[in-house]
Amino acid sequence: MSEPTEAGAGRAILTPSTLNGLVRELIEGALPLVWIEGELSNVARPASGHLYFTLKDSAAQVRCAMFKPRSTWLRFRPADGAQVLARARVSLYEARGEFQLVVEHLEEAGEGALRRAFEQLKAKLQAEGLFDAQRKRALPRWPRRIGVITSPSGAAIRDVLAVARRRFALGEIEILPVPVQGREAPPAIVAMLDKASASARYDVLLLTRGGGSLEDLMAFNDEAVARAVAASAVPVVSAVGHEIDFSITDFVADLRAATPSAAAELLLPDSGALMDALGRQRARLENTWRHRQQSRMQRLDHLQARLAARHPQQRLQLGRERLLSLHRRLRRCALAQAQAAGVRIAQLHARLQNLHPARRLPVLERETARLRQRLQGAWAQSAQRDAQRVAALARALQAVSPLATLERGYAILFDAEGHVLRSARGVEAGTPLTARMRDGELPLSVRDPHTGG
Repeated sequence: MSEPTEAGAGRAILTPSTLNGLVRELIEGALPLVWIEGELSNVARPASGHLYFTLKDSAAQVRCAMFKPRSTWLRFRPADGAQVLARARVSLYEARGEFQLVVEHLEEAGEGALRRAFEQLKAKLQAEGLFDAQRKRALPRWPRRIGVITSPSGAAIRDVLAVARRRFALGEIEILPVPVQGREAPPAIVAMLDKASASARYDVLLLTRGGGSLEDLMAFNDEAVARAVAASAVPVVSAVGHEIDFSITDFVADLRAATPSAAAELLLPDSGALMDALGRQRARLENTWRHRQQSRMQRLDHLQARLAARHPQQRLQLGRERLLSLHRRLRRCALAQAQAAGVRIAQLHARLQNLHPARRLPVLERETARLRQRLQGAWAQSAQRDAQRVAALARALQAVSPLATLERGYAILFDAEGHVLRSARGVEAGTPLTARMRDGELPLSVRDPHTGG
C-alpha cells in the first residue's frame, strides 16, 4: 500500500488503490463470516476453475467469487435461478472497487436446511447412546428368512434378489412393501418395522432403498424411524442410498451396508464356499468312519479268535493234551526211579559179594527195608501230585463239559444215527429224536406246527 502524500498543510491525499485497500481492511475486520441465502444469476466458470456469480433477492444483489479448489468440491452444479445458501467472507475487490463476497461454502438452500436438521438429530440420538457399538447385535450366520423393507418396484429390491439368486438360492427373501420417500414414508416404515419385529418370523431385517438427494432420503433420517430401528427385537441392516450417502438409520442399525447389493452379500452365505466346506466335512466324515470301521473289524476278529480259543471243544482238546503230557512225565519219573533203584541194588549186590555170608543177610534186610520205605514214599508223593493235577483237570473239563450244561436243565438232541442235532433245518415231521438230559434219555418225535401231527 502506498503512503498518502501531502498537497497542503493538514490535508492527506489518497490514491484509489490506497483507498480501496483501507476499505477492504475495514470491511473484513468489521464483519465475520456470514451465512447468506439468495438466487444465483450470471454464473460463470472461466478456465482458471474459479466460480463467479451474483447472489440476489427481490430488492438487491451482491457479486460473489468462489475460488479454486473450493469451487471444485461442490456437490451440485450451480446454475442461474437456483436458490442457494452460502457461507462467505465480506470483502472488496480492490482493482475495481467493487463490493463482493468471497464464498467458502455453497449448498442448495433446501438441502442446507435438511443438512442442519440431519446434524441436529444425529447429535441428539448419539448423546442418547443409540449409536453405541455395545448395543449392536451380531447378525445370524445362516439366516433362514430375511425381511426386506423397501419399495417393491425400486431398483434396491432387484439388486438384492439378483445377489440372492447368485449367492444363496436357498435363502428365503420376503418383500415387506413400504413407500421410501414422501410424507407418508416414515409412518409406513415405522409400522412395518414394528409388525415385522413382533411377528418373530424373520431372522434379520433389511431396510433399504436406492440413491437420491438428501431430500429423497429424508424418510430414513426421521427420528421415529430411527427409534423403531433401535427398538426392533430382530437385528436390522441399513442400506440406504449410494456408498457415499449416510442416513440416521445407518448409525442406529446393527450394521450399515454401502449399497443394497453389498447388504445382500453380507447377509447371505456364499453357496460355492459352503459347498466346498461341506465337501471337506464329508471327506473328513468318510475317513473317520472308514478308520473306525477298520478298527472295529480288527477288534471283532480278535474277539472271534478269543471266542474260538474258549470253545468247549478247544478246551477239551487242551485238557486232553495236558493229561497226555502228565502221563508221559509220570512214566518218565517212574522209569527214572526204577533205574535209580536198580543201580542201588546192583551196588548193594556188589558190596554183599565182598561180605561174609553170615553178615550179608542182616545188611541185605536193612537195605531192602530202607529202599522199600523210600520207594513207597516216592510213589505216595508222586501219586498225590498226579491226583491233584488230575482233579484240577477234571474240574476244568467239568466246567466246559456238555454234561455240566445238562445239570443246569438243558438237553442235547440226537437223531436216529446218534448224531448231535445242531439245527432245525431239514428235520421233517415224524423224525424220531432222542433228548439226553442229566438223569436219562427221552425218545421224541417231531410234530408239524401247522397240523399238529
